[in-house]
Amino acid sequence: MFGNQRSQPHEKATNESQSNNQNRVARVVSTDMLSRNISIILENLLKRYEQSQLPTHGQGIPTVVQTNILIRSMGPVSELDMEYSMDCYFRQYWRDRRLSFKGPIKSLSLSIKMLDKIWRPDTYFYNGKHSHIHTITVPNKLLRLDQDGGILYSMRLTIKATCPMELKNFPMDRQSCPLIIGSYGYTNQQLVYEWKNQDDAVSFVPGMTLNQFDLIGMMHRNFTSTRREGDFSVLHVAFNLKRHTGYFLIQVYVPCILIVVLSWVSFWIHREATSDRVGLCVTAVLTLSTISLDSRTDLPKVKYATALDWFLLMSFLYCIATLLEFAGVHYFTKLGSGEIPRLEEHLENIRKNNMPPAHVIEANEEISDDDLEDGDSDDVSEQMNSENDICICSEHDNIRFESAESLPIALDDTDFRKRNDLTCPIFNHPTYIFPKTSSRATTMERTTQTEPPVASRMRQIWLCLKSDQKFRKQRERDAAAEKTEQGRNVSYVNSVSLIDRIARIAFPMSFALFNLLYWLAYGMYKKEFSWSTIKT
Repeated sequence: MFGNQRSQPHEKATNESQSNNQNRVARVVSTDMLSRNISIILENLLKRYEQSQLPTHGQGIPTVVQTNILIRSMGPVSELDMEYSMDCYFRQYWRDRRLSFKGPIKSLSLSIKMLDKIWRPDTYFYNGKHSHIHTITVPNKLLRLDQDGGILYSMRLTIKATCPMELKNFPMDRQSCPLIIGSYGYTNQQLVYEWKNQDDAVSFVPGMTLNQFDLIGMMHRNFTSTRREGDFSVLHVAFNLKRHTGYFLIQVYVPCILIVVLSWVSFWIHREATSDRVGLCVTAVLTLSTISLDSRTDLPKVKYATALDWFLLMSFLYCIATLLEFAGVHYFTKLGSGEIPRLEEHLENIRKNNMPPAHVIEANEEISDDDLEDGDSDDVSEQMNSENDICICSEHDNIRFESAESLPIALDDTDFRKRNDLTCPIFNHPTYIFPKTSSRATTMERTTQTEPPVASRMRQIWLCLKSDQKFRKQRERDAAAEKTEQGRNVSYVNSVSLIDRIARIAFPMSFALFNLLYWLAYGMYKKEFSWSTIKT
């Protein structure tokens, strides 16, 4: 009794094993039969198949090829070569009733070797460049055949196509890059292309981005292209792109603005510092040249100026205008170097010109205010303040001297190079003091010289341009600007020019206005895309 109970589980296991083996054998037999059936089906289909003829040959209607594209990635977009690339799945559907079959199998996945035995459309990209099929690890192709003769032919492609660009608004530009698909040899009487599922004919994988552009839209259509051989059916898709400007703001615009602003520092440097001001402006120009050359390395040599070119050009003009402004200050208003000559050189000049020793005034000599006001332009009236070591000269002294060598004023050699030591104004010493009776107005900062009346400014400019020496010497005599210091009128030569003071305001305001107009003109411009405006 117990022996029978033990044998029952063993018999059940044996029966299950036999059943599984039978099922496995049945599946193998079924698979073998299916494989034989497929082979038989394909052999029968290809027996009388003519590969060179279109599926609708002799029917009087064109073969219709439906197409759709799934884009995996896009870029880079090259302005230099005016091209773009993308990685996509390119799918084509057509019906060839010569390949229809009957049986339990609804569709067959065929080997790509079958492509050499059946007809397929001679599709190519009109504006394609260096496109290729992926072959790693095997050729990335798919061929599927339905019972009714429908064929799906899919492949993974990297397409590099031309993209005609209009760069007048670069880098605030918008571009439309086309992809044109058609038959190489069949006219629209033989082969017609259509988009499959118009709403989803061209799609993108989720999360696809471009590093330099934003994809703001996409348009597609099918139309007829006329060539010398006839009319051809064509598919056209346009990718509308908007360029990112962040890179150019950081690398070009902001540095250019800062360089232009830096060049304005020269307006606050006194005109005696010729090398400092010239060096600053020249350095700014050279730096802008480097930025300009670097910014155009990735751009084609187009015949028109881009928005970036206009900005760089205006930056150049502002830096050069700063340099020319100092040239004007130097030529029209600078009357000396601003340095104090050595005492030995003065005495040597006095001896060479046979100047009488009476022109050297002792520090304790006193002259009354009446003598300063007597109006005699031939008398040189000077007074030394022994406590402050200051030389006081009459305003009439400026017209007394014919040249720099004729100035006789000198101080004690030990005190001559002190800052509070003074010579008369022809040597441009910064602490020349007018008497209290001077009628000149005072200012609160160092200035250049008394400006001529408005009515005679043009004549003054003309005399400067023709290098009239008589006029220039007269300007040297009259050059003085005032400052109130300890109750006395103090005059300086070669300090701050009125031109510089005007430039401090004019240059920043005009540059700010230029930037405002520039960004309004280019930044707010939005290009609208239509088929009539897209280049192919």
